[in-house]
Amino acid sequence: MATSTSSHLNKGTKKMYMSLPQGEKVQAMYVCIDGTGEGLHCKTRTPDCEPKCVEEIPECNLDGCSTLQTEGSNNPNNLVFCEVFKSNRKPAETNLWIMDMVRNQHPWFGMEQEYTLMGTDRHPFGWSSNGFPGSQGPYYCGVGADKAYGRHIVQAHYQAGVKITRTNAEVMHAHMGDHLWVARFILHHVCEDFEVIATFDSKPIPGNWNGAVCHTNFSTEAMPENGLKYIEEAVEELSKRHQYHIRAYDPKRGLDNARRQTGFHETSNINDFSAGVANRGASIQKGYFEDRRPSVNCLLSETGDEPLQYKN
Repeated sequence: MATSTSSHLNKGTKKMYMSLPQGEKVQAMYVCIDGTGEGLHCKTRTPDCEPKCVEEIPECNLDGCSTLQTEGSNNPNNLVFCEVFKSNRKPAETNLWIMDMVRNQHPWFGMEQEYTLMGTDRHPFGWSSNGFPGSQGPYYCGVGADKAYGRHIVQAHYQAGVKITRTNAEVMHAHMGDHLWVARFILHHVCEDFEVIATFDSKPIPGNWNGAVCHTNFSTEAMPENGLKYIEEAVEELSKRHQYHIRAYDPKRGLDNARRQTGFHETSNINDFSAGVANRGASIQKGYFEDRRPSVNCLLSETGDEPLQYKN
């Protein structure tokens, strides 16, 4: 879709205003997950003073959002990640914090959040407008102007202060890898500045191209100490609930993932559970272990969820 030439803003003008002294004023940007389970919204308020802890952050009405949790800061301003409640103070359907249920296991998650960069015309960033790039192979962790597109976006995002352990270009041209809800939100803001779109579509380009995913690395306190035995026990439990997890791992109850998880392009078949050691095509990889099933737009709160009715 064509856009008006007036839609492109002069970023230098913004810098002039952003460099003005802020004085004693503090800004708090509230971020919440919407009813779809994957969209993000934000609203900025000016508290009376700089919050020193979560309890000092005032609640904010943003389509039912109330803030009980904070993530990140940019002195003296704050980025506030919200839990969402209804008007009757009951948790909204997308409010899925469940870690207290397994606190005694000391779980550890590492989310490998992939995304695909698109131009405002929804064409993959860096691709020719009338053709396709060379076949996949050289782009994974690629270096060079003909292999790595959008590195400025990745580096700006990496610098934002969220806990990201690594970044790398992925297999398909225009892929990059990162972590979590706040990282997703900041990524969208960074892309605004570069006039690029970050999409979390599981299969943005049909055909012989890799899809995008959110591989999930998981460990508990017992696993590093006691080795493969506890990992194999956990994988065995996962195998009993494969279809449930497939339905839980994307907002479309598995339909998004079905376009990606075909058994090709380094994926397992969506209908089959498999596990292996150093096997990129398996459902589950062992070590700490890695679940390669979650979709790129996975509901992060549900990816680790285990409802009571499924417990032994």
